[in-house]
Amino acid sequence: MSRRDLNRLPRIYLSLPLVVGETVPLDGTAFGHVGRVLRLKPDAALILFDGLGGTFAATLVEVGKRDARARVTEALPSEAEPPLRIVLAQGISRGDRMDYTLQKAVELGVTAVQPLFTERGGVDLAGERLARKVQHWRGIIISACEQCGRSRLPELRRPLALADWLARPAQRDLRVLLDPTARQGLRELPAPIHGLTLLVGPEGGLGPAEIARAGRGGFTGVRLGPRILRTETAGVAALAAVQTLWGDWN
Repeated sequence: MSRRDLNRLPRIYLSLPLVVGETVPLDGTAFGHVGRVLRLKPDAALILFDGLGGTFAATLVEVGKRDARARVTEALPSEAEPPLRIVLAQGISRGDRMDYTLQKAVELGVTAVQPLFTERGGVDLAGERLARKVQHWRGIIISACEQCGRSRLPELRRPLALADWLARPAQRDLRVLLDPTARQGLRELPAPIHGLTLLVGPEGGLGPAEIARAGRGGFTGVRLGPRILRTETAGVAALAAVQTLWGDWN
């Protein structure tokens, strides 16, 4: 089967081991997509991936009222994972802005997402409400991987307060903070060797004290041109620029 044909097949995430020759159940979200949304019938071809890098061709063998089963037929190469490790540290925003950011970050090749509670975020999440939101965000990530062809789920890290996250031991990543008052752009920075961490504020941006604290934590401020971008635009634009400069867009 050609790559073009493979790209036309539905891609379904399953959080279980996938082995060629075995038949696996499709239930929950996977069945909802296959049975209720796409209305696929037995013998339909599809792609299954395990979120850990494994991608497989499969054939539906049974479709019931609440679940379905598929036979794994062939291991496929995984070609959509970016060579540059990128962590997006995103100030949690309100409404569907965070959903949009997560979706597009996955499409643009982010390795991990670190949600952050910030001074100007205006988001009150805790306990069960936070747990439900994290589960919702995970669903956004899974759906984005199914759509864009990635076989490895980006890590969704536990939400933290910005100060607590900055207090953790620093990695060897190039650490970049989006700051519209900065004087330099991404082109002035050295190419990342061990990976890149991108810090983006929420609506209203980071406060002066937060920017200063990030600077003490090894972050370099950069600006994305002369216009101030919304939070859901800023991270996406920066990720696209990073992939163009140092990733798999060049």
